[in-house]
Amino acid sequence: MILSGLAIKNHIGREIIIEPFDETRLNPNSYNLSLHNELLTYTHDTLDMRTDNPTQRLTIPPEGFTLMPGKLYLGRTAEYTRTEGYIPMLEGRSSIGRLGICIHVTAGFGDVGFAGYWTLELFCVQPVRIYAGVQIAQIYYHTISQPYEPYTKGKYQNNEGIQPSMLYKEFLI
Repeated sequence: MILSGLAIKNHIGREIIIEPFDETRLNPNSYNLSLHNELLTYTHDTLDMRTDNPTQRLTIPPEGFTLMPGKLYLGRTAEYTRTEGYIPMLEGRSSIGRLGICIHVTAGFGDVGFAGYWTLELFCVQPVRIYAGVQIAQIYYHTISQPYEPYTKGKYQNNEGIQPSMLYKEFLI
C-alpha cells in the first residue's frame, strides 16, 4: 500500500524524515524533492564495473546548465531523507519527463531504513537547460510486512552528497 500525502505528513519527524520539509511540496500521495546545484560526470568514455571510475564535479550556475544527450549526469536531491518502517520510492515528476529528462535509470527503489541524499541518474533525449532548486522528483512510501531488517549500513547509506557507482567494491569481496 502507498501512503497518502496526509499519511506522509503525519509521519514527518518520526518514521519519515525529510529535511528541509516544506508542506507546500506535499502531493496527494508523494512529496516533491528538489535538485541540488552540484553534478558529477564520469571523465572516461568507457566505464569499467570493476573500477572506481573517475568523475568531474560541475556546479549548476544561477542561469542554468544544459544537459546534453548521450551523457550521464549524476545529481542529488537537496533534501536529506530517512525512513523507518516504510519503503521509500523515487520517481521523476511528469513535467520533467515531458521535457525528455529521465532522473533515474534503475535506482528508484529505496531500502527501508535508508538515510541520506538521493543520487539522481540524469540523462536527456535532447539538450535541455536545468536549474538548481527545481522540484525534480517525487518520493513516495510503501508499507512493508513485518518483521523486516532495516538497511543500516552499506556503500550508499548515510551519504553526504552525490554517489557515483561503487559496484567495484562488490568485486573486492
